[in-house]
Amino acid sequence: MEDRVEQILDRLAQTYPNASTDLKYRTPFELLVAVILSAQSTDAQVNKITEKLFEKYNTPESIASLTPDVLAEHIKGCGLFRNKSKFLVQTSRILLENYNGEIPKNRVELEKLPGVGRKTANVVLGVAFGQNTFPVDTHVHRLAHRLGLASGKTPEQVEKELCEKIPPELWQPCHHWLIQHGRKICDARKPRCSQCSLVDLCPGAPEKDEEISCTSF
Repeated sequence: MEDRVEQILDRLAQTYPNASTDLKYRTPFELLVAVILSAQSTDAQVNKITEKLFEKYNTPESIASLTPDVLAEHIKGCGLFRNKSKFLVQTSRILLENYNGEIPKNRVELEKLPGVGRKTANVVLGVAFGQNTFPVDTHVHRLAHRLGLASGKTPEQVEKELCEKIPPELWQPCHHWLIQHGRKICDARKPRCSQCSLVDLCPGAPEKDEEISCTSF
């Protein structure tokens, strides 16, 4: 690894040694539901919804038995809840019909499910099944640019660049480190550079006494 990249990873690992997903789940199916719900919603809000939802509906069988309209009433606290309710009912029925109610453990099959894109598949494969994946959400995308780790415009391009620079066994940990750093320090609008452990390694950081200007990502 490039020395600067290695230093960034070492410092992130020291700062966030226990970083993992904030979504609460007990099974791969619950994780899949939570990740689908998390699009354009915060993990905290999703956890509020799933805490009640999973009391009654936490299996493909239970959600497949609902209509999208009924499910929508249980998840309406998150963004795009009507679309998500359709996706979840359709996905649950497909899982029962084609996969014996089990979550596929490969990307191709996962991405065939309604509401499952590359990032969602990466999260499920990495978190639920321990595979080496590098999900790119808004935090990862922003920090990868600010830290000079990637320059791609799309999440897929950024993912490819990160995977080329970082060893596979660190893809999942680094994903969680960057998310935590993005939430706690490297805010989209007002990054707290004075509190950042990476400031001397960051091309996007302002010079001393200079106005912070790294807000384009």
